Amino acid sequence: MNFSFPYFKNVNFPKRYIFPEKLFSYLQSNYSDYIKEIGRSSFGKPIYMMSLGNGKTRVAAWSQMHGNESTATLAMLDLLSIWEKHPELKEKLFDSIQLDFIFMLNPDGSEVWTRRNAFDIDINRDYLRMSSVEMKILKSVVLEGNYDYALNLHDQRTIFTTDGKHPATLSFLAPSENVERTVTENRKKSMAVIAAIYLQMKQILPNRIAKYTDEFYPTSSGDNFMKAGVTPILFEGGFYENDLNREKTREFYTHALYFALKAISVLKGDTYSYETYFDIPQNRETHFDLIYRNVRLNTEFECILDIGVQYREILDDNRDLTYQPYVVEVGDLNHKKGWTEIDCTDKKFISVKRFPKLDALADFKIE
Repeated sequence: MNFSFPYFKNVNFPKRYIFPEKLFSYLQSNYSDYIKEIGRSSFGKPIYMMSLGNGKTRVAAWSQMHGNESTATLAMLDLLSIWEKHPELKEKLFDSIQLDFIFMLNPDGSEVWTRRNAFDIDINRDYLRMSSVEMKILKSVVLEGNYDYALNLHDQRTIFTTDGKHPATLSFLAPSENVERTVTENRKKSMAVIAAIYLQMKQILPNRIAKYTDEFYPTSSGDNFMKAGVTPILFEGGFYENDLNREKTREFYTHALYFALKAISVLKGDTYSYETYFDIPQNRETHFDLIYRNVRLNTEFECILDIGVQYREILDDNRDLTYQPYVVEVGDLNHKKGWTEIDCTDKKFISVKRFPKLDALADFKIE
């Protein structure tokens, strides 16, 4: 099967940050016949679901359950642009499936670029208690909708690689439904779709696709939807070299989302070639964004160490994302790598502080 297709970026949303009101206006102006409001967030913002297709295989999907994970929303917007330019791809696909896509499940967190909702609840860990109105909405839609598949769409941190060298730009998971991580028939259905995505994507994204950990999380949405008999497929959009703004990740995520829908339309619940799932390398936590090597501190005794730095994504007053370096580890970091490494041998550590503080801005200089 040839699943290749052209890529077009939705020019209305050029950046990672999506202002909820802009998204709502865009959907209402361009796709009013396909969207409906399915509920309101903790702070009363609308949550919209787009319905496409009339096929027998029903697929639910949701983006920005975590407000600072926008790649899936952008990928769906890009797919809409692709289908506008190539309607034959859309028509063929949606003869087989119906897709109900929930845009921006957590608009309150999305507006201020935070993971959690307005009451600091991690919606993805709220399946059982349902403290958040957003989880109530999601469960009502998915459990009452008679869906065959559910696409749980996320982003992951820059710390992950596939092999200690290449970043895990995309990771996937067929969630476990028990602590033993039993490979049930329902998990096999999820694995078969992921296997089909992997076989297509590894041609255009070699060495950068991984499996997310299948540790059982008793309160999470994916694990519990699996237990409930829906077939969830977890997506994680990660880092690509020299791409903090995740432009390349966005493109590859769009490909993967399309390939997932194509695979679902072909498999229709079959578990064909699910074993390929086990060929996908496991996510490895190996990297910091930046490591300063061999830093000599201004102490009364000799102190030479490494400083590990991660960039925090901060939304500024202009609604632009900035990347600010924070110290996350100090000491002997020879067991870790950095996407950027700076050797500070014979250089001077310049700071108003005598030593770098954990969880503080990396406001020192090396000269």
